[in-house]
Amino acid sequence: MNRKQLTVYLILLAGYALSAFATYAFFMDELAASIGISMPDMGVPDWVLGLANAGSVFVLYGLFGLAGLWFARKLELPGIFSEDGNWRRWFVIPLVLGLVCGVLIIVGDLLFAPINGFGRFPHPTFPVSILASISAGIGEEIMFRGFVFGLWGFILNWLFKRFNGRTVALWIANVIAALAFGAGHLGTIFLLTGASSLADLNPVLLAEVFILNGVVGLIVGERYMKDGLVAAAGVHFWADVVFHVVWGLF
Repeated sequence: MNRKQLTVYLILLAGYALSAFATYAFFMDELAASIGISMPDMGVPDWVLGLANAGSVFVLYGLFGLAGLWFARKLELPGIFSEDGNWRRWFVIPLVLGLVCGVLIIVGDLLFAPINGFGRFPHPTFPVSILASISAGIGEEIMFRGFVFGLWGFILNWLFKRFNGRTVALWIANVIAALAFGAGHLGTIFLLTGASSLADLNPVLLAEVFILNGVVGLIVGERYMKDGLVAAAGVHFWADVVFHVVWGLF
């Protein structure tokens, strides 16, 4: 990883850590209320919790991200950003795809709401919704595209190497990462519904979580393969802005 890639990666990581700090230090009660829970009194000031959370983010996600970058280098993927790219590929295309994904999620949310046994998904209050979009856009992409995608891409590429199956390996890894991305939202679903196991969830609601997040995950993964983590995070961020920030205000 060259100096430019490392610099951009550290900027992304710092942005995630700062958003985590701001959320815990100033808005944690609002975020907890948006998913129907209350924060217990931890006996320390909120800014201390914010610093602890930001430090954890920087260390843990930093390590996952570095592992993801190692996988990307082995798979000859762009890593943080495509060296031969431009602002159109790094920003404009992710913006457009993010807007499309956000609209798709809104439409899906409206279509599934009458039949999923739960209704429409709640949104964090503004401006917490912006911080949540930043955190999810960076943190979840480091985890699911950088690490999960990278790990499975590396394993499958090794298995398919004798068949020159790199493209197949990458797309299978993309599907696995998209499914893991959907599964990563189940914790929030359990909190929202009060369910304690998958058997307690409405099957339609479960399908909705995996279909909507899976489609977005596949689109984000395609951008990751072409233009790296910056583009993937961009698609994810703008999709969340459309759904949670703009749609949430209405």
